[in-house]
Amino acid sequence: MIGIPTIGVLAVQGDVREHRHVLEAAGARTTAVRRPSELEQIDGLVIPGGESTTMDKLVRAFDLQEPLRSRIAGGLPVYGSCAGMIMLADRIADARPDQQTLGGLDITVRRNAFGRQVDSFEEDLHIRELGPEPVRAVFIRAPWVEEIGPAAQVLARVEEGPAAGRIVAVVQGAVMATSFHPEVTGDHRVHAYFVAIVKDRA
Repeated sequence: MIGIPTIGVLAVQGDVREHRHVLEAAGARTTAVRRPSELEQIDGLVIPGGESTTMDKLVRAFDLQEPLRSRIAGGLPVYGSCAGMIMLADRIADARPDQQTLGGLDITVRRNAFGRQVDSFEEDLHIRELGPEPVRAVFIRAPWVEEIGPAAQVLARVEEGPAAGRIVAVVQGAVMATSFHPEVTGDHRVHAYFVAIVKDRA
């Protein structure tokens, strides 16, 4: 257990500033991660939303893919939101031919499963690990978990509407992911839960 952990936010694309703000409000120090050497200075990592195929190409262009895979496999706590969930999935149901992931979660995800940008929506989710009050979840061109392996655990499912029952938050050891964007709602509980994982593992 450590006092104040340093959590990196992968800064090749996406909501980097927003995640850093919420992580700091949840009691962590933050730093942007763009180079392999910066991975050695962090206790945990957040992979923000964005566009997963673009993020994959940028991670490879920055020579980050293998160092990230190595650190995740070595037990680095990681949280991915939206595209970050896709990056952490071991399998993608509808991947582009050249698309790769970092892995770490024994799940199959489907990209843009809820539809296009115009189909973005919000919903209250009940996540037992975060307490009795519902979490307001913002879905923007979001994936969902199509299949989950025995190593991973479901944290939340869609509760209403045509997508009811779809898995939208998972955890596997120190690796966690959500389909939605908790960094935009003002509710810090998802990030605080991840900060607690980082502290426990450090």
